[in-house]
Order: sequence, then structure tokens, then C-alpha cells
Amino acid sequence: MNLKSRLAALAVALAAAGGAWAADPLKIGLLVPMSGPFAAYGKQIQHGVDLYLAAHGGMVGGRKAEIVLKDDSPGTAGDVSKRLAQELVVKDKVDILAGFGLTPSAFAVAPIATQAQKPMVVMNAATSSITTKSPNIVRVSMTLPQNSAPIAAWAAKNGIQKVFILIADYGPGYDAGGQFKKTFTAAGGQIVGEVKVPVTNPDYGPFLQRIKDAKPDAVFNFLPPGAGTVAFLKGFNERGLAQDGIKLIAPGDLTEEDIIDAIGDSALGLVTSFHYAESHQSPENAAFTAAYAKAYPKDRPNFMAVGGYDGMQLIDLALTKTGGNAEADKFIAAAKGLKWTSPRGPITIDPNTRDVVQTIYIRKVEKLDGKLQNVEFDSFANFADPGKE
Repeated sequence: MNLKSRLAALAVALAAAGGAWAADPLKIGLLVPMSGPFAAYGKQIQHGVDLYLAAHGGMVGGRKAEIVLKDDSPGTAGDVSKRLAQELVVKDKVDILAGFGLTPSAFAVAPIATQAQKPMVVMNAATSSITTKSPNIVRVSMTLPQNSAPIAAWAAKNGIQKVFILIADYGPGYDAGGQFKKTFTAAGGQIVGEVKVPVTNPDYGPFLQRIKDAKPDAVFNFLPPGAGTVAFLKGFNERGLAQDGIKLIAPGDLTEEDIIDAIGDSALGLVTSFHYAESHQSPENAAFTAAYAKAYPKDRPNFMAVGGYDGMQLIDLALTKTGGNAEADKFIAAAKGLKWTSPRGPITIDPNTRDVVQTIYIRKVEKLDGKLQNVEFDSFANFADPGKE
């Protein structure tokens, strides 16, 4: 067989393979907490996934998508996530692992993604090192250092000289607090105290008293969004820290849209840094928020919903490049360097880290048309994760 004939045969074989992939549904194992204290994480991520599929006829990369949902509540128990991921791979025979609301879940499943040679798309979990735990991981959400460095730089430029750090006692908290301290002190700021609080059900009273006694200009706070965040803000105001002139600054988890109404008007004026706000002004976000409001009129879209939406966008774009082939090496190679315009703005997958590069916005809580919103007033474009530097 001459070269021309061999090339023709190869083309036929590739076309047949592509046809075979296209004929089979793409099974995506979605591993998220759907009950317990972090149930809102799973709900929002699932909403984003479903919205993307609804807008694209249930197809990604030319293949019909089939979502296999597993509830790994509470999301902080790695053994639960690991067992369910093994079920997804062995019993359900999924092509791609996705979701991951919290860091312990992502850490636990990373070795399975490596051993089973499955792509793993992280839609929320935000500890910087997650993408280093398997060559098959790609992340579309954020990292805590990526969101903490900009607010530190902003604070140092806006008259805040002394800061007390309060963070949750787990990986994302360490990332958030560590990066804030690094950026803020490099800009001449001073850290006057630091505490780590339990992830669930902490008593904030003693910590708030320590902050009050330290008399900082501001508190830098990171807690997983949810009831704990609402309780902290309630205590912050009840104990008079705001009246003492102590500001509160944080990554945008503090005032995300799923909890901001529960916080109420005490959130007004709070300054945060984040990669997404419901109020972001762009045609892509206008379409996304309109579709979300129609599908889920009782909820508000937040960054996790966008994480689910963009996770599906990444899968769609990567499979389009591979002709529908979801094998890990081909999928990850296709994902590296992908660029698209998300509801949050332009994003890129860094080919070296497999992590997201995006605009981080400085926002202030205001009331727009009677609704509390995070309103962007400054930005850091094309901002990569400084935790990997």
C-alpha cells in the first residue's frame, strides 16, 4: 500500500472512530454535595450544568451528554467522595469526572482520575494545589490566592494599614489568608492578629472579641459561603465592630448571591474581590442571568452556577477539538490554552497549570432596583493564580 492509500485508510479509520464516539452518549459523573450544610453548592453547580445543556440541545462536542449525579455530602469527607468516584468509574463507567464543591472532595478523587485515566473538571473547589494532584485535572472556577491578592492590593492603596485575619481552618482558608498576608505586607501593611475557626458550627464570639481588642483598620475574612458567613456578619455588627470603624474585606464568598439576601442591609458597603457577580455587565451574562431566572425563579445565580456552566463549556470545546474523544490525554491536551467568553468575562485555561486565568473584580455591595448586588468598580485583568508562583 502506497503512502496515499495509507493516508486515505487512516482518514477512514479516524472518521469511523469519531462516528463511534458520537454514537455513544458522553457520561459525566457529577460529584457534588446535594444535602447537608453545603447543599447549596451542589444545587448551584447542577443548575449551571443543566442550563448549559438546555441551551445546547443536551449535546457537548457532538455527543449526547448524560449526567450521572452523586451526592458526596457533606463535601468535606474525602472518604465519601472517593467511594462515590470509584462507583462512577467502575459501575457507571463515566467518561469524565466533574463537579467538586469543596477541596477535600477534589483531593480525594484526584488519585482516581490518575489511576482510571479520566479527565477531572473542577467546577468549584479552590485550593491552589488541586491541579497539581493529577495531570488529568483542569479547573474552571478560581483559586483563593487568585481572589485574595487583588483585595490585599486594593486595601493597601486605600488607607488600610492594619488588618486582622480570620479564616476557616482548612485548605482554602490557608490559601486565602496566606496570600492576603503575602500581598498586603509586601505593600507595607501590617497583620495585627490571625485566627483559624472551624469550618462548621463555630462560635464566633471569642474571635470577634479578639478582633475588637486588637483595633485593626479592617478584618480580612474567608469562610465557606453559607450559614456560617451569615452568622459571622451578624456577630460582627452586633458586637459593634462596624461602629468602631473596623472595615470588613474579603473574597467574594462573603457576599455571594445565594446568601446576600439573608445578610440583608448590613452587607451594604462591603468591599470584596471576586471573579463573578450577578450584576456583571456583558451580553453573555445578560443571557445567562435571564435563562437562570426563567429556569429557577426562586434562586439567584452565583459563582458556582457559573462554574458548572463553564465546566460544561470547557467539555464542549475540548471534545469539539478531539472529535468527541474523551480519553484523558487527548482531552487534557485539547483543554490546555482554551479561551472563551464566560458570563463572568474572558477566561483562559493556562496550558502550564491547567488552571483558569480570568479578570478579578473589586466590588461594593449596593442596592440596585431594590436588590442587594455586588457592583464592580475596579478590576485586575488576565489574573493567574499567584499561589503557583
